[in-house]
Amino acid sequence: MTESIESPSAKRQAIVQAATRLFLTHNYRSVSMEKIAAAAPVSKATLYNHFTGKPQLLAAVVSELCTSLLQTMTQTLSEDDDAEQTLQKIAASAVELMYSPDGLAIYRLVIAEIHAFPELGQVVYDNGPRLALNQLESYLRQLQTSGCFNIPDTYFSADAFFSLLKGDLHFRCLLGIQAAPTEAEKVRLIESVTRFYLRGIMYAGQS
Repeated sequence: MTESIESPSAKRQAIVQAATRLFLTHNYRSVSMEKIAAAAPVSKATLYNHFTGKPQLLAAVVSELCTSLLQTMTQTLSEDDDAEQTLQKIAASAVELMYSPDGLAIYRLVIAEIHAFPELGQVVYDNGPRLALNQLESYLRQLQTSGCFNIPDTYFSADAFFSLLKGDLHFRCLLGIQAAPTEAEKVRLIESVTRFYLRGIMYAGQS
């Protein structure tokens, strides 16, 4: 096979993009490493130089999908915004990921394949949700030490924030009985969740 992409980083990106298309168009079980190599296109040797198997490729696909959220969180948490602005920015990026076609498709793919490939659940969790949860929990610990917030259980509170953004709406979208929210609906969701959440963690007398 003739490879038209020269740099290793470009080859890796092409492989991840090809794997994403194939996993989401077909399914994890039916996509072989050979098919991914052909779609990239790279040689099988090049493919295996970057990824030892399909679980590692799925981890890279999930990591790529979550990049925007995690980058937004890293940037946002380094800025000197107030808590409401910070949480709104995090919520906006999380909502874009949760309700994106690829985000919903990956969730469905893992649920469909988890019985035959139980390792996939851990792969997906470790390369996306866990990282986002850890970052938010760290930020909530900072808020707690500021003296203006009541967050005795930062892990539960971080999990609750993301859960509020999902809820019944996300479940209905996964089932295909609800269209993904419009931009206006996303804004309402983000603002409603952030205000509700802040009322729950802010000490009385703070605004």
